[in-house]
Amino acid sequence: MSELLKVPTMAEFMAQGKQPEVLFWVGCAGSFDDRAKKITKAFVKLLNKAKVEFAVLGTEESCTGDPAKRAGNEFLFQMQAMTNIEVLNAYEVKKIVTACPHCFNTIKNEYPGLGGNYEVMHHTQFLKTLLDDGRLTVEGGEFKGKRITFHDPCYLGRANNVYEAPRDLIRKLEAELVEMKNCKQTGLCCGAGGAQMFKEPEKGNKDVNVERTEQALEVKPDIIAAGCPFCNTMMTDGVKAKEKEADVVIMDIAELIANAQDL
Repeated sequence: MSELLKVPTMAEFMAQGKQPEVLFWVGCAGSFDDRAKKITKAFVKLLNKAKVEFAVLGTEESCTGDPAKRAGNEFLFQMQAMTNIEVLNAYEVKKIVTACPHCFNTIKNEYPGLGGNYEVMHHTQFLKTLLDDGRLTVEGGEFKGKRITFHDPCYLGRANNVYEAPRDLIRKLEAELVEMKNCKQTGLCCGAGGAQMFKEPEKGNKDVNVERTEQALEVKPDIIAAGCPFCNTMMTDGVKAKEKEADVVIMDIAELIANAQDL
């Protein structure tokens, strides 16, 4: 039986006439995918540890519309986006944090055109501010001296130029950060973006996630760090395809920080 996690909803805050410091946008993967739920839990534990007053939308949250838009269904995207914007604006939400770069990119860059204007942060950026402000502290713990490589999610890195926050967090673990030959601006997609996550790949001689996993394995990491639930799935599948799951683990940055805290 796991310990009870404190996850209040916006409705509960509103009933008390209060506003949270930040709205945690969980996203579809973080809500429904068993692996990604662990990332959600790790991040919530860190928010609670830092005494951040946060809330989620709960059942009022629906998909941002990112997969629909990337797959070419603009009509469905706008329907989904407008539904979310109406809910967010009714709660007078100002600041949003999410562990999914797809949600991050869509809410940050595409919702303003539909009337949804918010300060949006990726969870690695938010965790970095908590550490910088002294609300969270990190010691290396079990990750001290471990070789960790970071896979840049497309919608965090190349789409929004967020490269340093996740790397700063890895360095705070006193780990050895090793870079792949394709990193930062030259990062390679894990193969899940553009709604490709939900279909089989076209015919070719190698899947994108296997190619990316090979690049990661070249630097002989103990851990492949991810900052996106989709990347996490694709890199995990890649490691399995290379039969290296006994040697290399894939972990989200939030999980690394939470585990270092023994949360």
